[in-house]
Amino acid sequence: MARIRLGVLGSTRGTDLQAVIDAIKEGKLDAEIALVASNKEDAYILTRARVHDLPALFVESRGKEREDFDREVMKALEEKGVELVLLIGYLRLLSPAFVERYRNKVMNIHPSLLPAFGGGMDRNVHKDALDYGVKVTGCTLHFVDEGADSGPIILQRAVDVDENETVDSLKEKVQHAEGQLIVKGIKLFAEGRLKVEGRKVLIQPEKG
Repeated sequence: MARIRLGVLGSTRGTDLQAVIDAIKEGKLDAEIALVASNKEDAYILTRARVHDLPALFVESRGKEREDFDREVMKALEEKGVELVLLIGYLRLLSPAFVERYRNKVMNIHPSLLPAFGGGMDRNVHKDALDYGVKVTGCTLHFVDEGADSGPIILQRAVDVDENETVDSLKEKVQHAEGQLIVKGIKLFAEGRLKVEGRKVLIQPEKG
Protein backbone atom coordinates (compact mmCIF):
# COMPACT_ATOMS: atom_id res chain seq x y z
CA MET A 1 0.00 0.00 0.00
CA ALA A 2 1.35 3.42 -0.99
CA ARG A 3 2.16 5.93 1.72
CA ILE A 4 -0.65 8.35 2.42
CA ARG A 5 0.14 11.93 1.43
CA LEU A 6 -0.72 14.51 4.08
CA GLY A 7 -1.38 18.22 3.82
CA VAL A 8 -1.20 20.32 6.98
CA LEU A 9 -2.83 23.72 7.47
CA GLY A 10 -1.89 25.78 10.52
CA SER A 11 -1.66 29.32 11.83
CA THR A 12 0.29 28.88 15.07
CA ARG A 13 3.25 26.88 16.37
CA GLY A 14 2.11 23.52 15.04
CA THR A 15 3.19 21.58 18.12
CA ASP A 16 1.01 18.62 17.13
CA LEU A 17 2.73 18.51 13.74
CA GLN A 18 5.89 17.46 15.58
CA ALA A 19 4.13 14.32 16.82
CA VAL A 20 3.34 13.37 13.20
CA ILE A 21 6.91 14.12 12.06
CA ASP A 22 8.35 12.04 14.90
CA ALA A 23 5.98 9.11 14.28
CA ILE A 24 6.99 9.03 10.60
CA LYS A 25 10.71 9.23 11.42
CA GLU A 26 10.39 6.46 14.02
CA GLY A 27 8.60 4.18 11.54
CA LYS A 28 5.36 4.21 13.55
CA LEU A 29 3.39 5.93 10.79
CA ASP A 30 3.58 5.16 7.08
CA ALA A 31 2.85 8.62 5.73
CA GLU A 32 4.44 11.51 3.87
CA ILE A 33 3.88 15.18 4.68
CA ALA A 34 3.47 16.60 1.18
CA LEU A 35 2.74 20.20 2.19
CA VAL A 36 2.55 22.47 5.24
CA ALA A 37 0.67 25.70 4.49
CA SER A 38 -0.22 28.73 6.58
CA ASN A 39 -2.10 32.00 6.29
CA LYS A 40 0.45 33.56 8.69
CA GLU A 41 3.86 34.29 7.18
CA ASP A 42 5.60 34.22 10.58
CA ALA A 43 3.77 31.16 11.95
CA TYR A 44 6.26 28.81 13.59
CA ILE A 45 4.56 25.84 11.94
CA LEU A 46 6.26 26.95 8.68
CA THR A 47 9.63 27.17 10.44
CA ARG A 48 9.02 23.73 11.95
CA ALA A 49 8.35 22.37 8.46
CA ARG A 50 11.49 23.92 6.97
CA VAL A 51 13.68 22.61 9.82
CA HIS A 52 12.54 19.12 8.82
CA ASP A 53 12.93 19.76 5.08
CA LEU A 54 9.20 19.67 4.43
CA PRO A 55 7.49 21.79 1.73
CA ALA A 56 6.30 24.99 3.44
CA LEU A 57 3.94 27.49 1.83
CA PHE A 58 2.64 30.88 2.97
CA VAL A 59 -0.63 31.90 1.35
CA GLU A 60 -1.59 35.55 1.78
CA SER A 61 -5.15 35.92 3.06
CA ARG A 62 -5.45 39.70 3.50
CA GLY A 63 -7.79 41.37 1.06
CA LYS A 64 -9.15 38.08 -0.28
CA GLU A 65 -12.59 36.55 -0.05
CA ARG A 66 -12.62 33.29 1.91
CA GLU A 67 -13.57 31.31 -1.22
CA ASP A 68 -10.72 32.82 -3.26
CA PHE A 69 -8.19 32.12 -0.53
CA ASP A 70 -9.41 28.54 -0.15
CA ARG A 71 -9.19 28.00 -3.91
CA GLU A 72 -5.48 28.88 -3.75
CA VAL A 73 -4.94 26.48 -0.85
CA MET A 74 -6.88 23.68 -2.57
CA LYS A 75 -4.85 24.17 -5.76
CA ALA A 76 -1.62 23.79 -3.76
CA LEU A 77 -2.93 20.67 -2.01
CA GLU A 78 -4.05 19.11 -5.30
CA GLU A 79 -0.69 19.84 -6.96
CA LYS A 80 0.99 17.89 -4.14
CA GLY A 81 -1.44 14.97 -4.43
CA VAL A 82 -2.68 15.37 -0.86
CA GLU A 83 -5.12 12.66 0.26
CA LEU A 84 -5.78 13.75 3.85
CA VAL A 85 -5.75 17.31 5.24
CA LEU A 86 -4.90 18.01 8.89
CA LEU A 87 -5.90 21.26 10.57
CA ILE A 88 -3.44 21.99 13.38
CA GLY A 89 -4.09 25.32 15.08
CA TYR A 90 -5.67 26.67 11.91
CA LEU A 91 -7.37 29.97 12.72
CA ARG A 92 -9.78 29.96 9.79
CA LEU A 93 -13.13 28.40 8.99
CA LEU A 94 -13.10 26.44 5.75
CA SER A 95 -15.42 27.57 2.97
CA PRO A 96 -18.29 25.27 1.90
CA ALA A 97 -16.46 24.57 -1.37
CA PHE A 98 -13.36 23.38 0.52
CA VAL A 99 -15.43 21.19 2.84
CA GLU A 100 -17.28 19.64 -0.09
CA ARG A 101 -14.07 19.02 -2.08
CA TYR A 102 -12.45 17.22 0.86
CA ARG A 103 -15.56 15.79 2.54
CA ASN A 104 -14.46 13.37 5.29
CA LYS A 105 -10.85 13.98 4.26
CA VAL A 106 -10.13 16.93 6.59
CA MET A 107 -9.35 16.25 10.24
CA ASN A 108 -9.24 18.89 12.96
CA ILE A 109 -7.86 18.48 16.48
CA HIS A 110 -9.69 20.41 19.20
CA PRO A 111 -8.43 20.81 22.78
CA SER A 112 -11.60 19.70 24.60
CA LEU A 113 -14.04 16.83 24.71
CA LEU A 114 -16.54 18.10 22.17
CA PRO A 115 -19.28 19.23 22.22
CA ALA A 116 -18.01 20.81 25.46
CA PHE A 117 -16.09 24.08 24.94
CA GLY A 118 -16.44 24.04 21.17
CA GLY A 119 -15.80 27.10 19.02
CA GLY A 120 -12.84 28.41 21.02
CA MET A 121 -9.13 28.26 20.28
CA ASP A 122 -6.02 27.16 22.14
CA ARG A 123 -5.50 28.71 25.59
CA ASN A 124 -9.02 30.14 25.69
CA VAL A 125 -10.48 26.63 25.66
CA HIS A 126 -8.30 25.52 28.57
CA LYS A 127 -9.16 28.67 30.53
CA ASP A 128 -12.86 28.05 29.96
CA ALA A 129 -12.50 24.47 31.18
CA LEU A 130 -10.67 25.57 34.33
CA ASP A 131 -13.12 28.41 35.00
CA TYR A 132 -16.01 25.98 34.69
CA GLY A 133 -14.38 23.68 37.20
CA VAL A 134 -14.37 20.47 35.18
CA LYS A 135 -12.57 17.45 36.65
CA VAL A 136 -11.91 15.90 33.25
CA THR A 137 -11.17 17.52 29.90
CA GLY A 138 -9.26 16.20 26.89
CA CYS A 139 -9.14 16.47 23.13
CA THR A 140 -11.20 15.53 20.10
CA LEU A 141 -10.19 14.54 16.57
CA HIS A 142 -13.07 15.11 14.17
CA PHE A 143 -13.84 15.40 10.51
CA VAL A 144 -14.54 18.98 9.43
CA ASP A 145 -17.96 20.04 8.21
CA GLU A 146 -19.44 23.47 7.46
CA GLY A 147 -19.70 24.47 11.13
CA ALA A 148 -17.19 25.27 13.88
CA ASP A 149 -16.03 22.11 15.70
CA SER A 150 -19.28 20.42 14.69
CA GLY A 151 -18.15 17.59 12.41
CA PRO A 152 -18.36 13.84 13.11
CA ILE A 153 -16.11 12.76 15.98
CA ILE A 154 -13.37 10.26 15.11
CA LEU A 155 -11.49 9.85 18.40
CA GLN A 156 -11.45 11.41 21.86
CA ARG A 157 -9.06 11.12 24.78
CA ALA A 158 -9.72 12.22 28.36
CA VAL A 159 -7.24 14.14 30.51
CA ASP A 160 -7.68 14.55 34.27
CA VAL A 161 -7.64 18.09 35.65
CA ASP A 162 -5.60 18.48 38.86
CA GLU A 163 -6.68 20.85 41.61
CA ASN A 164 -3.64 23.08 41.11
CA GLU A 165 -3.86 23.01 37.30
CA THR A 166 -2.94 26.11 35.29
CA VAL A 167 -3.77 26.97 31.70
CA ASP A 168 -0.18 26.20 30.68
CA SER A 169 0.08 22.89 32.54
CA LEU A 170 -3.29 21.75 31.20
CA LYS A 171 -2.38 22.78 27.66
CA GLU A 172 0.81 20.70 27.85
CA LYS A 173 -1.07 17.61 29.06
CA VAL A 174 -3.79 17.95 26.43
CA GLN A 175 -1.28 18.56 23.61
CA HIS A 176 0.47 15.30 24.46
CA ALA A 177 -2.86 13.50 24.04
CA GLU A 178 -3.58 15.45 20.83
CA GLY A 179 -0.40 14.20 19.18
CA GLN A 180 -1.29 10.60 20.00
CA LEU A 181 -4.83 11.00 18.63
CA ILE A 182 -3.69 12.57 15.36
CA VAL A 183 -1.21 9.78 14.67
CA LYS A 184 -3.83 7.13 15.47
CA GLY A 185 -6.43 8.88 13.31
CA ILE A 186 -4.08 9.08 10.31
CA LYS A 187 -3.34 5.35 10.63
CA LEU A 188 -7.04 4.45 10.74
CA PHE A 189 -7.77 6.65 7.72
CA ALA A 190 -4.84 5.24 5.73
CA GLU A 191 -6.02 1.70 6.49
CA GLY A 192 -9.54 2.52 5.25
CA ARG A 193 -11.01 1.80 8.66
CA LEU A 194 -13.06 4.97 9.17
CA LYS A 195 -16.66 4.83 7.95
CA VAL A 196 -18.87 7.89 8.35
CA GLU A 197 -22.59 7.32 8.86
CA GLY A 198 -24.39 10.59 9.57
CA ARG A 199 -22.89 12.03 12.74
CA LYS A 200 -21.11 8.81 13.66
CA VAL A 201 -17.66 7.63 12.63
CA LEU A 202 -17.48 3.85 12.82
CA ILE A 203 -14.05 2.30 13.28
CA GLN A 204 -13.86 -0.88 11.23
CA PRO A 205 -11.94 -3.89 12.57
CA GLU A 206 -8.40 -4.47 11.42
CA LYS A 207 -8.22 -6.60 8.28
CA GLY A 208 -6.69 -10.03 8.30
